Amino acid sequence: MKKLTLLAFLGLSAVAFSQNTKSEPDNVKEKTALIVPTNQAELEAKKKAAEEKAKLPKPYDPKADAQADINKLVAQAKKEGKNIMIQAGGNWCIWCLRFNNFVQTTPELKEIVDKKYLYYHLNYSPDNKNEKVFAQYINVKEQQFYPFFIILDKNGKKIHVQQSEILEDGKGYSKEKVKEFLEKGKIL
Repeated sequence: MKKLTLLAFLGLSAVAFSQNTKSEPDNVKEKTALIVPTNQAELEAKKKAAEEKAKLPKPYDPKADAQADINKLVAQAKKEGKNIMIQAGGNWCIWCLRFNNFVQTTPELKEIVDKKYLYYHLNYSPDNKNEKVFAQYINVKEQQFYPFFIILDKNGKKIHVQQSEILEDGKGYSKEKVKEFLEKGKIL
């Protein structure tokens, strides 16, 4: 009887083991199937972002002489009594393009910008990193997120550097936060 019980136990164990072994590849397939849609979803999101980026205005000019442009803006700011808002980034940056488009197409925000600032897009890209210009206001090597904003007074003196992530809301920007930033020249 002991031999029979032992054989039955071993037989059942072998069957149970073989079923676990057989089900393991199915689990692997299930896990792989879960990964594929995630990659497809990521690819689809990248495709949508590329399509969005293609439609947005490209305000950055990699060929511009940024220092000469800023010097002209300072002279103009003195005459008009406005501050200068420099948006640092590039045409490669979807968030940079989104911010520019958001401000330009939201009448309330555009009115504030036009009233208070001279608005400049300072290019940072492989074509033109504008390292000397950036070095006057920030340490570029420490800067990791684009866009960011450099607010200058009418004499060209740096007042504030503002990171943009605090202004974000989902896949865009918060109208209330951007409005507060534009009115105060900073948001903490």
